[in-house]
Amino acid sequence: MAAEKKLELAFFHASYGQLTERRELQAFSNIADYYAVEYRLVVDLRHLQRIGGSALTDPDIPLPEGALSREGIPITYVPFRNANMLSVATSWAEVLGARFIYMGAVEEDSSGYPDCRESFFRAFNQMVREGTRPETHIEIITPLIRLTKKQIVTEGMRLKAPFHLTWSCYKEEKIACGKCDSCLLRLRGFQQAGFTDPLPYREYPALKY
Repeated sequence: MAAEKKLELAFFHASYGQLTERRELQAFSNIADYYAVEYRLVVDLRHLQRIGGSALTDPDIPLPEGALSREGIPITYVPFRNANMLSVATSWAEVLGARFIYMGAVEEDSSGYPDCRESFFRAFNQMVREGTRPETHIEIITPLIRLTKKQIVTEGMRLKAPFHLTWSCYKEEKIACGKCDSCLLRLRGFQQAGFTDPLPYREYPALKY
C-alpha cells in the first residue's frame, strides 16, 4: 500500500527470540529485495525473550494448537512487543526524516492481542508527537487495522503483493505447520477470498467459518 502511493520505502525488522526468527528474517530480506528497498534496519530485541511470558519466546511454555474460536488474549502474546518495535522504528524514522511508519496490524480478525488495537496506535501516535522534535511529524499508519484476513488477501492480490515470500507460521521454519493460530487465520483468509495460498503446509485443516 505504501509502494502504491509512490513513497520512498525503508524496511525495519526486529528479531526478538521468536521461534521462527530465522525464517522471518529471510522473508524480510526477500520482500525488501522484491521492492528494491535500499534502506534496511535489522535490530535485536531479544530482551523480550529474556523477559519471557509468551509461547513464542519461552521454550518452557508449550505452543498450543490453533483455535479460531478462542477468546481472550492468547499465550502467544508477547508482552508489549509492538510498543518496543514502534519505539525503535520512531527513532529511525526521525533520523531519516520519514513522515510515516506503516505497520500491518489487524484488530478485527487477529488473535486478540491488545497491542494490535486501533486505540493503542492512536495513543502511540500521541506519544510520538510528545516525544520527538517540534519539527518532526511522524504518523503511524495501520491500513489493515479494520480489515479481515479475507479483505487483506483480496487487497494484496490486487496489489500483486508477494505472498509467496511472506511467512506467518508461529512454529515451523521450513514448511508451515497448518495448526497454529497464525496458520489457521491465514488459510481461512485465503479460502474465504477464493485464492490459493502459495505457501506449502504440513497439514491443511478443514476450516469452519
